[in-house]
Amino acid sequence: MKVFKFGGASVKDAEGVRNLASIVQCYPDSLIIVVSAMGKTTNALELLTKNYFNGDTESRLQNISTLKQFHFEIIEKLFGDLSDDINHEINAEFKLLEKRLKRSPSLDYDFEYDQIVSFGEILSTKIVSAYLNFSGINNKWMDIRHGLRTDATWREGNIDWALSMLLQSQFNFAENRIYITQGFIGATVTDQTTTLGREGSDYTAAIIANILNAESVTIWKDVPGIMNADPNKFEATQKLDMLSYREAVEMTYYGAKVIHPKTMKPLVEKNIPLYVRSFMEPDEQGSVICSIDHVMNYVPVFIVKDDLILITISPLDFSFMGEESMSEIYKLFAQYRMKVNLVQQSAMNFSVAIDRPERGFEKIIADLKRKFVVHYNEGLELLTIRYYNEEVIQKMTKDRSVFVAQRTRTTARFLIK
Repeated sequence: MKVFKFGGASVKDAEGVRNLASIVQCYPDSLIIVVSAMGKTTNALELLTKNYFNGDTESRLQNISTLKQFHFEIIEKLFGDLSDDINHEINAEFKLLEKRLKRSPSLDYDFEYDQIVSFGEILSTKIVSAYLNFSGINNKWMDIRHGLRTDATWREGNIDWALSMLLQSQFNFAENRIYITQGFIGATVTDQTTTLGREGSDYTAAIIANILNAESVTIWKDVPGIMNADPNKFEATQKLDMLSYREAVEMTYYGAKVIHPKTMKPLVEKNIPLYVRSFMEPDEQGSVICSIDHVMNYVPVFIVKDDLILITISPLDFSFMGEESMSEIYKLFAQYRMKVNLVQQSAMNFSVAIDRPERGFEKIIADLKRKFVVHYNEGLELLTIRYYNEEVIQKMTKDRSVFVAQRTRTTARFLIK
């Protein structure tokens, strides 16, 4: 059995869905295909969630109308006059979504986020599954929430591995050669939908592969493979044909967007290779992440994270920044679920770079100011260079303001503007 994952860019329109079908048709293997929400649907559902939570009825109705038009246009182009059955199914999902939005929201934004944004994957997988069957590629649609259980950490669900293994072992995967299911989502033991973190479909594919002892995982993307830099930000990028599991973990930790950060651990445990290939050039080999027992000579790898905030914290009484103060600060960051990217400490200063939070930044600053002097800078970039040399450092930081610089044997990091 192999696990394929197709992201939103690969099914952003009718042509993308047809292309997915043509790729799947080339594989006689048993497949579990994990599909993300179509195109920018997740972004649209996030906006819908904000409007719903803020009581903006007019914008909410416009959001729903736009989402319907987008999905039904794809259906019309795929099925033509034979779209009654899938139209009925997708209409039923939109009715469920609209029913939910007629209720008053709870006080927990993250809970509401998971219940609403998860519709994107349900819609996309129902359309893809129906089109494959329509094209003669027999498959079975599967609701991953019945076999992937998490705790109730909304937007960052933690997998209940024992229960998920038990539930998935009860599926009869020998019944069909191809299964279509959702990425990014799971459910609690009380059947409340959860999500696994933004771009979490890669992680879903890895979890399924681990539980079912799959032969491999293939992530189909709009790039030739894993590149040494984002082609949208850098010129003359190079493809990395092979990476070790460890190197992939390092890259994702520093912010490389090609793979979700949690993806590697389930694969390493079972020594399952991960392939990254282009859905636009499916005959090309792409990149592979696997167990490597020899030293690799990598070219410099560039990773950029945008829109970071640097917070510098100092004691009010000129005392040292000791363990007690540090513990209090980290506890506060954990409480607000801040994403920490870089840390630097001196005798009287503690500096930390965080992702700009969607909500709550002003509150955390106010809480910190009760006991500390706090300064912060917004709109910064975090540049990470793996396998750096002085030439590339000078080139990348020239004419930029450097707020923080750190170097280890293999990695240089610069917080810049």
